[in-house]
Amino acid sequence: MVSSRLNWMQRTLVGVPFLWLLAFFLLPFLIVLKISVSEMDIATFSDLVTWQDGVLQVQLKFSNYLFITQDDLYFRTYLNSLKFAAITTAVCLLIGYPFAWFMARANPAIQPALVMGVMLPFWTSFLLRVYAWKGLLSEGGWLAQAFDATGLGLLFAWLGWTPAAGQYMHTPFSLVLGMVYTYLPFMILPLYATLSKLDMRLLEAASDLGATPWQAFWRITVPLSRPGIVAGAMLVFIPCVGEFVIPELLGGPETLMIGRVLWDEFFSNNDWPMAASVAVLMVLLILVPLAWFNRAQAEAQARQGGRA
Repeated sequence: MVSSRLNWMQRTLVGVPFLWLLAFFLLPFLIVLKISVSEMDIATFSDLVTWQDGVLQVQLKFSNYLFITQDDLYFRTYLNSLKFAAITTAVCLLIGYPFAWFMARANPAIQPALVMGVMLPFWTSFLLRVYAWKGLLSEGGWLAQAFDATGLGLLFAWLGWTPAAGQYMHTPFSLVLGMVYTYLPFMILPLYATLSKLDMRLLEAASDLGATPWQAFWRITVPLSRPGIVAGAMLVFIPCVGEFVIPELLGGPETLMIGRVLWDEFFSNNDWPMAASVAVLMVLLILVPLAWFNRAQAEAQARQGGRA
Protein backbone atom coordinates (compact mmCIF):
# COMPACT_ATOMS: atom_id res chain seq x y z
CA MET A 1 0.00 0.00 0.00
CA VAL A 2 2.78 2.40 0.96
CA SER A 3 4.86 1.51 -2.11
CA SER A 4 1.92 2.07 -4.47
CA ARG A 5 1.24 5.44 -2.89
CA LEU A 6 4.91 6.40 -3.30
CA ASN A 7 4.83 5.31 -6.94
CA TRP A 8 1.73 7.43 -7.53
CA MET A 9 3.41 10.43 -5.93
CA GLN A 10 6.53 9.92 -8.05
CA ARG A 11 4.49 9.71 -11.25
CA THR A 12 2.63 12.86 -10.25
CA LEU A 13 5.82 14.78 -9.49
CA VAL A 14 7.29 13.75 -12.84
CA GLY A 15 4.06 14.15 -14.80
CA VAL A 16 3.26 17.73 -13.75
CA PRO A 17 6.44 19.23 -15.32
CA PHE A 18 5.84 17.17 -18.47
CA LEU A 19 2.27 18.49 -18.71
CA TRP A 20 3.60 22.01 -18.23
CA LEU A 21 6.10 21.55 -21.07
CA LEU A 22 3.42 20.01 -23.25
CA ALA A 23 1.01 22.90 -22.71
CA PHE A 24 3.45 25.80 -22.91
CA PHE A 25 6.18 24.55 -25.23
CA LEU A 26 5.18 21.65 -27.45
CA LEU A 27 1.68 22.86 -28.35
CA PRO A 28 2.80 26.44 -29.19
CA PHE A 29 5.67 25.00 -31.21
CA LEU A 30 3.25 22.80 -33.17
CA ILE A 31 1.10 25.87 -33.87
CA VAL A 32 4.14 27.76 -35.17
CA LEU A 33 5.12 24.70 -37.23
CA LYS A 34 1.63 24.59 -38.76
CA ILE A 35 1.83 28.28 -39.68
CA SER A 36 5.25 27.76 -41.30
CA VAL A 37 3.85 25.26 -43.81
CA SER A 38 0.55 27.07 -44.41
CA GLU A 39 -0.53 29.50 -47.09
CA MET A 40 -1.45 32.92 -45.70
CA ASP A 41 -4.46 34.77 -47.06
CA ILE A 42 -4.47 38.32 -45.63
CA ALA A 43 -5.20 37.49 -41.97
CA THR A 44 -6.09 33.79 -42.17
CA PHE A 45 -4.23 30.58 -42.91
CA SER A 46 -5.31 27.80 -45.23
CA ASP A 47 -6.18 24.40 -43.81
CA LEU A 48 -3.46 21.79 -44.13
CA VAL A 49 -5.93 18.93 -44.54
CA THR A 50 -9.06 19.30 -46.67
CA TRP A 51 -11.79 16.90 -47.72
CA GLN A 52 -13.53 17.71 -50.98
CA ASP A 53 -15.52 15.48 -53.31
CA GLY A 54 -14.36 12.37 -51.53
CA VAL A 55 -10.70 13.32 -51.89
CA LEU A 56 -8.45 13.92 -48.89
CA GLN A 57 -5.84 16.55 -49.70
CA VAL A 58 -2.82 17.49 -47.61
CA GLN A 59 -1.25 20.82 -48.58
CA LEU A 60 2.12 21.63 -47.05
CA LYS A 61 4.08 24.66 -48.21
CA PHE A 62 7.84 24.20 -47.91
CA SER A 63 8.85 27.09 -50.14
CA ASN A 64 9.68 29.24 -47.10
CA TYR A 65 12.25 26.73 -45.88
CA LEU A 66 13.75 26.49 -49.37
CA PHE A 67 13.96 30.27 -49.58
CA ILE A 68 15.77 30.42 -46.23
CA THR A 69 18.43 28.00 -47.48
CA GLN A 70 18.90 30.07 -50.66
CA ASP A 71 18.97 33.58 -49.20
CA ASP A 72 22.32 34.66 -47.78
CA LEU A 73 20.65 37.05 -45.29
CA TYR A 74 19.21 34.25 -43.18
CA PHE A 75 22.47 32.28 -43.21
CA ARG A 76 24.41 35.32 -42.00
CA THR A 77 21.92 36.13 -39.27
CA TYR A 78 21.87 32.53 -38.01
CA LEU A 79 25.66 32.52 -38.05
CA ASN A 80 25.81 35.89 -36.26
CA SER A 81 23.39 34.65 -33.62
CA LEU A 82 25.44 31.54 -32.94
CA LYS A 83 28.71 33.48 -32.98
CA PHE A 84 27.69 36.21 -30.55
CA ALA A 85 25.90 33.70 -28.31
CA ALA A 86 29.07 31.56 -28.17
CA ILE A 87 31.28 34.59 -27.46
CA THR A 88 28.92 35.76 -24.71
CA THR A 89 28.87 32.28 -23.16
CA ALA A 90 32.67 32.04 -23.20
CA VAL A 91 33.14 35.48 -21.65
CA CYS A 92 30.51 34.76 -18.99
CA LEU A 93 32.32 31.53 -18.14
CA LEU A 94 35.70 33.26 -17.88
CA ILE A 95 34.27 35.93 -15.59
CA GLY A 96 31.73 33.83 -13.73
CA TYR A 97 33.90 30.83 -12.79
CA PRO A 98 36.39 32.73 -10.59
CA PHE A 99 33.54 34.70 -9.03
CA ALA A 100 31.55 31.52 -8.31
CA TRP A 101 34.67 29.90 -6.84
CA PHE A 102 35.20 32.89 -4.57
CA MET A 103 31.56 32.73 -3.47
CA ALA A 104 31.76 28.99 -2.78
CA ARG A 105 34.95 29.36 -0.69
CA ALA A 106 33.87 32.52 1.13
CA ASN A 107 32.81 32.60 4.77
CA PRO A 108 29.38 30.90 5.04
CA ALA A 109 28.12 33.95 6.93
CA ILE A 110 28.58 36.24 3.89
CA GLN A 111 27.60 33.77 1.16
CA PRO A 112 23.91 34.77 1.26
CA ALA A 113 24.94 38.41 0.79
CA LEU A 114 27.11 37.46 -2.20
CA VAL A 115 24.26 35.50 -3.77
CA MET A 116 21.97 38.46 -3.15
CA GLY A 117 24.50 40.72 -4.87
CA VAL A 118 24.46 38.48 -7.95
CA MET A 119 20.66 38.52 -8.03
CA LEU A 120 20.37 42.25 -7.31
CA PRO A 121 20.23 43.33 -11.01
CA PHE A 122 17.01 41.32 -11.40
CA TRP A 123 15.32 43.83 -9.11
CA THR A 124 15.60 46.42 -11.87
CA SER A 125 13.79 46.29 -15.18
CA PHE A 126 15.75 44.49 -17.89
CA LEU A 127 14.90 47.22 -20.39
CA LEU A 128 16.10 49.99 -18.06
CA ARG A 129 19.41 48.22 -17.52
CA VAL A 130 19.98 47.94 -21.27
CA TYR A 131 19.10 51.61 -21.75
CA ALA A 132 21.58 52.48 -19.00
CA TRP A 133 24.35 50.92 -21.09
CA LYS A 134 23.38 53.20 -23.96
CA GLY A 135 24.06 56.19 -21.73
CA LEU A 136 27.33 54.76 -20.44
CA LEU A 137 28.73 53.86 -23.87
CA SER A 138 27.44 56.78 -25.94
CA GLU A 139 29.65 59.78 -26.68
CA GLY A 140 30.22 61.64 -23.42
CA GLY A 141 29.15 58.68 -21.29
CA TRP A 142 31.08 57.82 -18.16
CA LEU A 143 32.34 54.49 -19.45
CA ALA A 144 33.22 55.90 -22.86
CA GLN A 145 35.23 58.67 -21.22
CA ALA A 146 37.01 56.11 -19.02
CA PHE A 147 37.93 54.01 -22.07
CA ASP A 148 39.29 57.07 -23.86
CA ALA A 149 41.26 58.26 -20.84
CA THR A 150 42.91 54.89 -20.19
CA GLY A 151 43.68 54.11 -23.82
CA LEU A 152 41.38 51.09 -23.90
CA GLY A 153 39.47 52.66 -26.77
CA LEU A 154 42.57 52.41 -28.97
CA LEU A 155 43.02 48.78 -27.93
CA PHE A 156 39.41 47.94 -28.77
CA ALA A 157 39.80 49.59 -32.18
CA TRP A 158 43.05 47.72 -32.82
CA LEU A 159 41.36 44.42 -31.95
CA GLY A 160 38.55 45.25 -34.36
CA TRP A 161 35.86 45.38 -31.69
CA THR A 162 35.00 49.02 -32.51
CA PRO A 163 35.44 51.07 -35.70
CA ALA A 164 37.60 53.65 -33.93
CA ALA A 165 38.43 54.97 -30.48
CA GLY A 166 35.44 56.74 -29.00
CA GLN A 167 32.88 54.80 -31.09
CA TYR A 168 31.52 52.17 -28.74
CA MET A 169 27.79 52.13 -29.43
CA HIS A 170 26.19 49.93 -32.10
CA THR A 171 29.28 47.76 -32.40
CA PRO A 172 30.06 44.10 -31.63
CA PHE A 173 31.75 45.36 -28.47
CA SER A 174 28.63 47.06 -27.12
CA LEU A 175 26.47 44.06 -28.06
CA VAL A 176 28.67 41.50 -26.30
CA LEU A 177 29.15 43.80 -23.30
CA GLY A 178 25.40 44.22 -22.89
CA MET A 179 24.68 40.49 -23.23
CA VAL A 180 27.49 39.52 -20.84
CA TYR A 181 26.20 41.95 -18.23
CA THR A 182 22.64 40.68 -18.64
CA TYR A 183 23.32 36.94 -18.61
CA LEU A 184 26.33 36.73 -16.28
CA PRO A 185 24.16 35.84 -13.22
CA PHE A 186 22.77 32.85 -15.14
CA MET A 187 26.33 31.53 -15.38
CA ILE A 188 27.41 32.35 -11.84
CA LEU A 189 24.49 30.78 -9.95
CA PRO A 190 24.74 27.22 -11.40
CA LEU A 191 28.51 27.29 -10.99
CA TYR A 192 28.16 28.43 -7.38
CA ALA A 193 25.62 25.68 -6.67
CA THR A 194 28.06 23.07 -8.01
CA LEU A 195 31.29 24.44 -6.53
CA SER A 196 29.77 24.90 -3.08
CA LYS A 197 29.27 21.11 -2.91
CA LEU A 198 32.86 20.33 -3.91
CA ASP A 199 34.65 18.09 -1.41
CA MET A 200 37.78 20.02 -0.45
CA ARG A 201 39.41 16.83 0.82
CA LEU A 202 39.97 15.84 -2.81
CA LEU A 203 42.10 18.94 -3.35
CA GLU A 204 44.01 18.26 -0.15
CA ALA A 205 44.66 14.69 -1.28
CA ALA A 206 45.90 15.92 -4.66
CA SER A 207 48.25 18.34 -2.93
CA ASP A 208 49.57 15.56 -0.70
CA LEU A 209 50.26 13.46 -3.81
CA GLY A 210 52.39 16.23 -5.31
CA ALA A 211 49.92 17.99 -7.61
CA THR A 212 50.34 21.72 -8.07
CA PRO A 213 47.32 23.97 -7.47
CA TRP A 214 46.97 24.41 -11.24
CA GLN A 215 47.03 20.64 -11.85
CA ALA A 216 44.50 20.06 -9.07
CA PHE A 217 42.26 22.72 -10.59
CA TRP A 218 42.25 21.18 -14.09
CA ARG A 219 42.11 17.54 -13.01
CA ILE A 220 39.74 17.74 -10.05
CA THR A 221 37.88 21.05 -9.77
CA VAL A 222 36.96 21.51 -13.43
CA PRO A 223 35.76 17.90 -14.05
CA LEU A 224 33.67 17.92 -10.86
CA SER A 225 32.17 21.29 -11.74
CA ARG A 226 31.24 20.20 -15.28
CA PRO A 227 27.49 19.95 -14.48
CA GLY A 228 27.52 23.60 -13.38
CA ILE A 229 29.49 24.63 -16.47
CA VAL A 230 27.05 22.86 -18.78
CA ALA A 231 23.99 24.24 -16.98
CA GLY A 232 25.36 27.78 -16.99
CA ALA A 233 26.41 27.55 -20.64
CA MET A 234 22.94 26.39 -21.67
CA LEU A 235 21.22 29.09 -19.61
CA VAL A 236 23.34 31.74 -21.34
CA PHE A 237 23.70 30.37 -24.86
CA ILE A 238 20.08 29.46 -25.58
CA PRO A 239 18.45 32.84 -24.80
CA CYS A 240 21.36 34.70 -26.43
CA VAL A 241 20.69 33.00 -29.77
CA GLY A 242 17.19 34.45 -29.96
CA GLU A 243 17.93 37.75 -28.19
CA PHE A 244 16.17 40.76 -29.69
CA VAL A 245 16.19 43.69 -27.26
CA ILE A 246 19.95 43.93 -26.66
CA PRO A 247 20.96 43.68 -30.36
CA GLU A 248 18.27 46.22 -31.23
CA LEU A 249 19.38 48.78 -28.63
CA LEU A 250 23.12 48.19 -28.44
CA GLY A 251 23.95 46.45 -31.72
CA GLY A 252 24.36 47.77 -35.22
CA PRO A 253 24.38 46.64 -38.87
CA GLU A 254 27.29 44.29 -38.22
CA THR A 255 25.45 42.56 -35.38
CA LEU A 256 22.18 41.66 -37.10
CA MET A 257 20.78 38.60 -35.32
CA ILE A 258 17.90 36.28 -35.98
CA GLY A 259 15.63 37.97 -33.42
CA ARG A 260 15.57 41.14 -35.52
CA VAL A 261 14.80 39.13 -38.66
CA LEU A 262 11.88 37.50 -36.87
CA TRP A 263 10.56 40.91 -35.84
CA ASP A 264 10.79 42.23 -39.40
CA GLU A 265 9.03 39.20 -40.87
CA PHE A 266 6.22 39.30 -38.31
CA PHE A 267 5.53 43.02 -38.01
CA SER A 268 7.16 44.81 -40.96
CA ASN A 269 6.56 42.33 -43.77
CA ASN A 270 3.50 40.74 -42.11
CA ASP A 271 4.70 37.40 -43.49
CA TRP A 272 3.80 35.04 -40.69
CA PRO A 273 4.60 31.78 -42.52
CA MET A 274 8.12 32.99 -43.31
CA ALA A 275 8.60 34.23 -39.72
CA ALA A 276 7.32 30.92 -38.37
CA SER A 277 9.76 29.05 -40.63
CA VAL A 278 12.65 31.14 -39.31
CA ALA A 279 11.50 30.46 -35.74
CA VAL A 280 11.19 26.70 -36.31
CA LEU A 281 14.69 26.49 -37.77
CA MET A 282 16.04 28.54 -34.87
CA VAL A 283 14.48 26.15 -32.35
CA LEU A 284 15.85 23.12 -34.21
CA LEU A 285 19.23 24.82 -34.43
CA ILE A 286 19.31 24.89 -30.64
CA LEU A 287 17.51 21.68 -29.69
CA VAL A 288 19.23 19.25 -32.05
CA PRO A 289 22.81 19.96 -30.81
CA LEU A 290 21.50 20.05 -27.23
CA ALA A 291 19.84 16.64 -27.62
CA TRP A 292 23.01 15.25 -29.19
CA PHE A 293 25.10 16.64 -26.33
CA ASN A 294 22.78 15.17 -23.68
CA ARG A 295 22.93 11.79 -25.40
CA ALA A 296 26.72 11.90 -25.54
CA GLN A 297 26.82 12.82 -21.83
CA ALA A 298 24.50 9.94 -20.95
CA GLU A 299 26.62 7.48 -22.97
CA ALA A 300 29.81 8.74 -21.31
CA GLN A 301 28.30 8.33 -17.85
CA ALA A 302 27.09 4.84 -18.78
CA ARG A 303 30.60 3.87 -19.92
CA GLN A 304 32.08 5.22 -16.69
CA GLY A 305 29.53 3.28 -14.68
CA GLY A 306 30.38 0.11 -16.63
CA ARG A 307 34.09 0.50 -15.87
CA ALA A 308 33.28 0.99 -12.20
